[in-house]
Amino acid sequence: MRILGIDPGLQTTGFGVIDVEGHELSYVASGTISTTHLARGDLPARLKVLFDGIGELRTRYQPGAAAIEIVFVNVNPQSTLLLGQARGACLTALITGNLPIAEYTPMQMKQAVAGTGRAAKTQVQHMVMRLLGLPGLPGKDAADALGLAITHAHAAVATARIQQAGGVVRRNTGTYRTGRVI
Repeated sequence: MRILGIDPGLQTTGFGVIDVEGHELSYVASGTISTTHLARGDLPARLKVLFDGIGELRTRYQPGAAAIEIVFVNVNPQSTLLLGQARGACLTALITGNLPIAEYTPMQMKQAVAGTGRAAKTQVQHMVMRLLGLPGLPGKDAADALGLAITHAHAAVATARIQQAGGVVRRNTGTYRTGRVI
């Protein structure tokens, strides 16, 4: 299975693509989509760059699933709203390709990759490098995106085992009106 991880941001959105075969994780690609070349006040143009960039990644790498970071609330509510719009553009680009999308908090990703939910960005970078056998440290945004893809790879294996055992059945209780399970 090929997984596309997305770390949304209005100025810089990280992406990471990995292949998963059994327990083996293989690096495919990573990088960032930047909107810093556009005027800060031109929100529609920046959202279009993100939407088009994610669409291009989806077409180029043909992932079977995507993992995206859930927005956390910042001290500045305006920043949170802008980040939410960037995340929305990324989600929309993924949905238009009919990709199954998993959502993880930063703490869940850090726990899965570094072993602690309070890991620093540099710890995540080092662990992503080790887990994927990279020759050097990925950038912070790309490392987070690769971390999200790794998190989903581990979660997908666990979920498949539970389903094979006839365990948990997904229910609609405890969901937001939009359908995201809490």
